[in-house]
Amino acid sequence: MNIKNKNNKLKIILTVGDESGIGPEIILKALGSNELPQNVDYILVSSKKILHSTYKNLKSLGLNNLANPNNLQIEDIDISTSSSKSKSNNCDTSFYYLEKAIEIVKKCPDSALVTGPICKKSWSLSGHYFSGQTEVLAKSCGIKNVGMLFTAKSPITGWRFNTLLATTHIALCEVPKKLTTELIHSKLDLFKDFCSNYNDKPSLKVAGLNPHAGEEGILGNEEKDWLNDALIAWNVKNRNIKLSGPLSPDSCWNSSAKAWKDKDAEKHDGILAMYHDQGLIPMKVIALNYSVNTTIGLPFIRTSPDHGTAFDIAGKGIAQFQSMLEAIKTAIEMTKNSRLLNTH
Repeated sequence: MNIKNKNNKLKIILTVGDESGIGPEIILKALGSNELPQNVDYILVSSKKILHSTYKNLKSLGLNNLANPNNLQIEDIDISTSSSKSKSNNCDTSFYYLEKAIEIVKKCPDSALVTGPICKKSWSLSGHYFSGQTEVLAKSCGIKNVGMLFTAKSPITGWRFNTLLATTHIALCEVPKKLTTELIHSKLDLFKDFCSNYNDKPSLKVAGLNPHAGEEGILGNEEKDWLNDALIAWNVKNRNIKLSGPLSPDSCWNSSAKAWKDKDAEKHDGILAMYHDQGLIPMKVIALNYSVNTTIGLPFIRTSPDHGTAFDIAGKGIAQFQSMLEAIKTAIEMTKNSRLLNTH
């Protein structure tokens, strides 16, 4: 496939993720939506056989408004697997789809990457020892400080809701060991750069690690021992940022829920969560299917739907595609924003 950008169009490179899941279905549904701009080139990294099979199945179920694979640019990758059809043997495809997509987006200016959901267990079973796609992207680009940011644009108010994770895919018992002043500062630096592209003087909040942010050491010592001082030290060097925290995690996102629904509510630009579920639970409850996973700190924009492979409903035609649609729309919006590209 010729990936050179001769027509200067924005190119969105998409991977289907784990082809045993709902990735192929939600991509065909999303690309069939009339909400996407027409002046964008979409390139799918996948097996043509899988996409045609998925399309045929969805049509047989009575679904319309689908992108026809015959009309799509497809970087066809047909990786031989064993005769077994278990999901653990299908995982190699999602890994190599991602590798190929990274290769393409690196070579192609004015492009962005949108990745379908993968199964981390399957990767591990096949010898790909990464805790997620974010880690593969960071290694491929030679970048240590990247951020897993979840973002959603409210269809009610137009406000962009951002939650960044200080730690990502690690066991809960490992979180306190991983958190350090240096880590918090590095994530806040990334967050400041990202949010400054939308607001010259961003307002950021930081959730505490412990219930009630430690309650002065009664419910945990991290806030009292170092986190308070870490935030003060960072804010001294970044006085143009309104920084609040550490805040009690059980109420930290209340203002987000109000801003999502009420145009007149007080707005903030982002919240730094200490660990995965602390940030993802309020994000998914408030934004529902509009939430998008994006990796900040890379030399290109990367987004992904905020859900998994949903093996249990794959092939049934009932998978919602809103998050994939939002991932594509967000990738387009961010890539067209030259200020964002300059910081990434």
